Amino acid sequence: MLSTKTFLQNWYIYEMNTAFYQKIENGTAHRISRDATKDFVLAHPEYLGDLFTIACNSKDKNHYKALWIIELISVKKPEILTPYIDQFCVALPFYTIERAIRPSAKICFQMVNSKKVVLTEPQEQRLIETCLDWLVTNVKVAPAAFAMRSLYLLGIKHEWVHEELRLLLSKTIEHPTPGYKVVVKELLKRLK
Repeated sequence: MLSTKTFLQNWYIYEMNTAFYQKIENGTAHRISRDATKDFVLAHPEYLGDLFTIACNSKDKNHYKALWIIELISVKKPEILTPYIDQFCVALPFYTIERAIRPSAKICFQMVNSKKVVLTEPQEQRLIETCLDWLVTNVKVAPAAFAMRSLYLLGIKHEWVHEELRLLLSKTIEHPTPGYKVVVKELLKRLK
């Protein structure tokens, strides 16, 4: 018999299609594997809710695999993610491993950059807070670059964000990674 704690931690597996959960669990980082699952979900959008349930539970050992799929969907068809943006925004601060932060940062950028996705004020505020937190905590280059670009776009509407971003970028201009320096210099030029 399952303990109450185990049951509560895994309740969503019982509520969703277990074959779909297995598909996520058996997925790999190989692009062909991720593309196959992305194509499956795009062909069967009724699985989006299950995908977000896995992705937004940072305690699920496969949450980052679900985020990989959402990242690919956000590039191809970001508008179908709209019903789940609140759920995603609430989960953002709880991602702590690089395998989850990197796709999350790209999903944020795709949502902010998309002409087909309209974010609410609270959603924008959560994205701003999380992206700023990522920059302050020195995440790796790829998520930092997506966070910077997201903040730049959000700063068009929220002027104070550009000031914060300019301040953070001027402090990190001497970052040792060439890729990081390129993004910082590009955005500092735009912010002048």
